Amino acid sequence: MKTPLVALTLFLGVILAVHLAMNGKVGAAIGNPRVGNALFWCIGALGACIIGATGWQAGALDGIKDVNPLLLTAGLMGACLVFAIAWLMPQVGASAVMFGLIAGQIVGGMVLSHYGLLGSPMKPVSLTNVAGAVALMGGVFLATR
Repeated sequence: MKTPLVALTLFLGVILAVHLAMNGKVGAAIGNPRVGNALFWCIGALGACIIGATGWQAGALDGIKDVNPLLLTAGLMGACLVFAIAWLMPQVGASAVMFGLIAGQIVGGMVLSHYGLLGSPMKPVSLTNVAGAVALMGGVFLATR
C-alpha cells in the first residue's frame, strides 16, 4: 500500500478547501467575483483570463488595493494541485485520489469554519462533526485498502 501517497492526497484535499475559499475571498475583496476569478487564475493559468474577461468592466481592479497579496498565491496553489493530482492518479488510482480529496476537503472545511477563516462563517466543530470526520477517515482507509 502506498500510504504516504494516500496521505498526500488527503493533504491536497485540505489544500483544495483552502484554495476554493481563497478564490471566493479575492472576488469579494475587489467587489466583482468574475474579475476576481480572472486575476486569481492569471497567476496560475493564463487560460482563465478568457473566462474572467466576460465580467470585465471599467475600474474592475480598483479594489485590488484591499486584497491581501497572500490571497493571490491561491492561483499557484491551484496549478500545484492540478499537477499533483495528475501525478497521483496513476500512482494510487482515481478512487483513492478522489476519496482522499473529499476527506481532506471535509477536514479543511471544518477547520476554516471552526475558526472563521477566509470569510467563512464561524461554525465551531462539535463532537458529532469530529465523529463524522473520524468515520469518514475510516471509510477512506477501508476504501483505499
